[in-house]
Amino acid sequence: MALSEFELIERYFTGIGASRDDVILGVGDDAALVAPRSGRRLALSLDTLVAGVHFPLDAPVEDIGYKSLAVNLSDLAAMAAEPAWLLLALTLPQADPDWLERFAKGLAALANESGMALIGGDISRGQAVAITVQVVGYVDRPLRRDGARPGDGLYVSGTLGDAALGLQLWQGGQRGGAHVDHLIERLHRPTPRIALARALADLANAAIDVSDGLLADAGHLAERSAVAIIIEPHRLPQSSAFRNLAPAGRAASLAVTGGDDYELCLSLPLNREEEAQRRARRAGVELTRVGRVDQGRGVRLISAAGQTISFERLGYEHFPVETG
Repeated sequence: MALSEFELIERYFTGIGASRDDVILGVGDDAALVAPRSGRRLALSLDTLVAGVHFPLDAPVEDIGYKSLAVNLSDLAAMAAEPAWLLLALTLPQADPDWLERFAKGLAALANESGMALIGGDISRGQAVAITVQVVGYVDRPLRRDGARPGDGLYVSGTLGDAALGLQLWQGGQRGGAHVDHLIERLHRPTPRIALARALADLANAAIDVSDGLLADAGHLAERSAVAIIIEPHRLPQSSAFRNLAPAGRAASLAVTGGDDYELCLSLPLNREEEAQRRARRAGVELTRVGRVDQGRGVRLISAAGQTISFERLGYEHFPVETG
């Protein structure tokens, strides 16, 4: 027997996430009611993931649920926000109970891990799977894109290029083996750097999450801060799995322009680097200096020999502009 929209919500999405004392009324009414903590600011973000665009059509459903929240948590991380609540809107061609159960399981895993409560949303029918998640968090010392200063170092968390290579492997049908599994896991289940951002909130001048590729996202940082950013690709941190499996001659391009890593790119005063490194290690992630902030505009790539490097693409674009 088919379930109604409200029965689907009740069965699969009621009670997902942490139990929070700032939630007065959650899933099940016309609107949620929350009681924000007195004197604290809120950070809000929203992303939509479309099947075949933001995740492979054959991706594991639990991973789709997990990633739909992870990419939004990464935006909160870039602002150094503490996660609190989420809302979910699902568009589905059909109400498949198995799909919904597995999706909810993946979503709930990260919601519980990050201390978030699902407080509302919507399910509707459409031609393709589309997932919209809105997240809300508390923020005391917000990191922004417009604070990078000439003389700062440019840093990234974790490793770059893993997800882009993982996507190539997944699309090529490769499965199994420690290196392959690591890269595919990085694609399907990115790690929002919430703890790192909050640990560096009083040290960093600016931050952005690396969703569309370092080159593209550093460009947003440079534009908003009205500075030039110099990236040295030979400094980019790479996982052992990436170094072993990246195609010859393609490693640098994947690491610089590949998206979906959801690491953080931060601008930090050079004299705070040692303290930042200590805090990063305590947060369980490596922090690597990959360039610098300078006077001027735009982003430049400089080789170890000091030569300018260029790539055909900057990173992922939803609406690429045709030239010629």
